[in-house]
Amino acid sequence: MIDATNAVSLPRDLADLLGAGRSRLVWRNEAGGLTFEVAAAPRAIFLKWVPASSGIDLVKERERLAWAASFISVPRIVGFGEGPDGAWLATEAIDGDSAVSPANLDRPELAVRAMGEGLRRLHDALPVDGCPFDWSAGARLAQAETLHSEGRLDPSDWHVEHRVLTPQEALARLRNIPAVDTAVVCHGDACAPNTLLDGAGGFRAHVDLGSLGVADRWADLAVATWSTIWNFGEGYEDALLDAYGIDPDRERTAYYRLLWDCAD
Repeated sequence: MIDATNAVSLPRDLADLLGAGRSRLVWRNEAGGLTFEVAAAPRAIFLKWVPASSGIDLVKERERLAWAASFISVPRIVGFGEGPDGAWLATEAIDGDSAVSPANLDRPELAVRAMGEGLRRLHDALPVDGCPFDWSAGARLAQAETLHSEGRLDPSDWHVEHRVLTPQEALARLRNIPAVDTAVVCHGDACAPNTLLDGAGGFRAHVDLGSLGVADRWADLAVATWSTIWNFGEGYEDALLDAYGIDPDRERTAYYRLLWDCAD
């Protein structure tokens, strides 16, 4: 059953999936998606469910996990399906704790360095040649332009530093795409909660690869360093970059953070 402290009103198809087994709500996103940890043998299962109205495509994540599994450690897919209320993806748990677990929040320098090291490993391991997925600035800018044409580019949803811009001003900046530093296969959401660490605080694996695709490495680095501010506070961005093995790039960082707000 659902832990009482995490009780939610469940759609019928999700309640049927969870059944009477022991489960725990571990994540709820802004689009209404829910992720549960479900007790199972030999290891726990994570069941991700998204409502039909969320706009989140779990087929994309399933495809990307299946491709990346040949090169890096990713959650193993154990099930996928769709119901009248939404879609679900079940993956086998990987040993490790999120970089934002209580223990890791207490050792921020170690956690952010593990994030940087882990991101470098991912970028080095995944082959650009043969990757069928695109997360380039051009493709994402086209997405932002479409959102604007449909009246769905809302500055009130952006981070505070970008809310001074109108959609037209933001798009004008984004049309000036920086030259690609190095093309890699990016994670697509390289934030602290999506990085798993081992008990000693070292990098273990990445999760939530639904946007994985080829792009400039700064598309990931801009968000990863931004995430250190959200999750650990000021002062850790350079530690992540140092662990990755790169100097700061303020221009590309600013560009890809604005693109994140407008296209993701």
